[in-house]
Amino acid sequence: MNTKETAKSVVALVGGKENIAHLEHCSTRLRFTLKDDALVQKDQLEKVDGVIGVRQNVQCQVIIGNDVVEVYDEVMHVLGHQLDNSGATTGKKQSWGAVLLDFIISIFQPLIPAVAGGGVLKSMLLLASLIGILDNQSQTYQVLNLIGGAPLYFLPILVAMTTANKLKVNQLVAVSAVGALILPDMTAMLTEGATFMGFGLQSIAYASQVFPAILTVLFYAQIEKWFTKFSPKPIRIFFVPMMSLLITVPIALLILGPLGFQVGTVFSAMIIWLYEQLGWVATGLLAAVLPLMVVTGMHKAMIPYAVSSMSELGAELLYLPASLAHNIAESGACFAVAIRTKDQRLRSTAISAGISALFGITEPALYGVTILHKRVLYGVMAASLIGGTTAGIFAIKGFALVGPGLASITMFVDEANPMNLIWAFVTLGISFVASFVFVLFLFKDKVAEHDVIIDTKSEVLSKPISGQVVSLAEVNDDVFSSGMIGEGFGIIPDSGVLVAPEDGEVTMLFETNHALGLKTQNGAELLFHIGLDTVQLAGKHFTPDVQAGDVVKKGQALIHFDLQAIKDLGYDPTVICVVTNKENFVIKPIEPTAGKLQDDVLSIAPVL
Repeated sequence: MNTKETAKSVVALVGGKENIAHLEHCSTRLRFTLKDDALVQKDQLEKVDGVIGVRQNVQCQVIIGNDVVEVYDEVMHVLGHQLDNSGATTGKKQSWGAVLLDFIISIFQPLIPAVAGGGVLKSMLLLASLIGILDNQSQTYQVLNLIGGAPLYFLPILVAMTTANKLKVNQLVAVSAVGALILPDMTAMLTEGATFMGFGLQSIAYASQVFPAILTVLFYAQIEKWFTKFSPKPIRIFFVPMMSLLITVPIALLILGPLGFQVGTVFSAMIIWLYEQLGWVATGLLAAVLPLMVVTGMHKAMIPYAVSSMSELGAELLYLPASLAHNIAESGACFAVAIRTKDQRLRSTAISAGISALFGITEPALYGVTILHKRVLYGVMAASLIGGTTAGIFAIKGFALVGPGLASITMFVDEANPMNLIWAFVTLGISFVASFVFVLFLFKDKVAEHDVIIDTKSEVLSKPISGQVVSLAEVNDDVFSSGMIGEGFGIIPDSGVLVAPEDGEVTMLFETNHALGLKTQNGAELLFHIGLDTVQLAGKHFTPDVQAGDVVKKGQALIHFDLQAIKDLGYDPTVICVVTNKENFVIKPIEPTAGKLQDDVLSIAPVL
């Protein structure tokens, strides 16, 4: 891969330098915050050499894989190492949920390298102590241990920096405001029982706390902006910081700090309670659904919990053990695919992705192998469930916030429980072997087009609803647009009646009536999904005309729905149709049109 050419192409296809408001990277992705999302040429971007995939939600995420750092450096070189971070996204209006998720990601994502680095260092020291390489009473050990603990101790400072950066306020003043809470003298005063203007201050150790820092900077941002607006310009340079600190820190000590501390305490208590109630079941189920969570970006919602758990408890009981099972299951699946496939390109991708997953980086495996082959996904989920259940039964704990894998396995070293590391290795082995075996038997190579023998029972699907046909890649839902569920098409409807595109049997009607399954006479299993996120309507505005088990004829009404009401509520009304057992068929789209209802849109031919 030519990283320079890749970088130039990526910048051009996300709308050019002028469209980029912010850029950061994680272990596998370039994460762009753009001024206008509509300028992204997603189809062309996915074809760029070195780009594994593209996901658009809160951010435009360009998945690179192991070369992400090199490509990031080249992109920054193209941009001249300067970005207009003042630019806000000017595309479509985002929901409050999307804004909140973007805020959370922007605060917590940059923390992970520092917290992970310190955590792994501490875990390696513990291992060295347990096997007798290094005396934990020696000054060398103590110094190194303090170095490893520094990121967690100064977590409020790190959070202040990322929050201030997101809110676009003065980072150094924000850090000073939060830093006042963890001053040694301040901590001593709070411990002894301090007061401020007659009001008692709670005895709280703010080191390693997350939520007090976030609330403090949120408040500081408002104070800074207010004083900047009204302060005379000649004295603004010192007056605004002085007044901001003078007001923010006392309010933080009196109100915001204790409130944030309680939020963190309740948050951790809830997780512990759920873990105690569900135990190994929770770990197993989380591990099984992690492939879907990572693909859709939902796993980011776990980051605040994991960071909070590490700061409050010094360990994490659920997400990291489940991630260990899932990461290693991805690795085992990739190596199985590499053995079974005859496709040289897929074999090369699978081997590279399998090695990355073994060391805790799963995106190359997920986007390059797993979600492209439904049987591989099933194998990974089943093995993750088994591995996660194993981790839950033995109650293993993680002590470093880093992607669990072979290289970071020391994160499971527990001085109080030496068996914690042993059970982590057991989880690793079970997850790898189970996934390897499952996928070895489940995986089927895609048959090359010139080698396909087509059954004479091929079928042509007509449009199930009138409207404009769009490719599945254009559907604004990662799960469908990635092809993970199946191959098919979307329709932007102009009516509210879904009809059968071919003779068949209704196999499933979702309880909220927004989704339906249909099996055609040649065995194709179709899934119809009316609108995006319409499950939240709980059945309102949907009236089914059939039920599971009904045999229907082509053109027969399946579901009536109130199209205008769904639009008025802000939902995307796109109707999606996919063939879920795509590995058994050769599926070819027919030139899409926006005309009459009976236009043919998809050819489905069984492979013998």
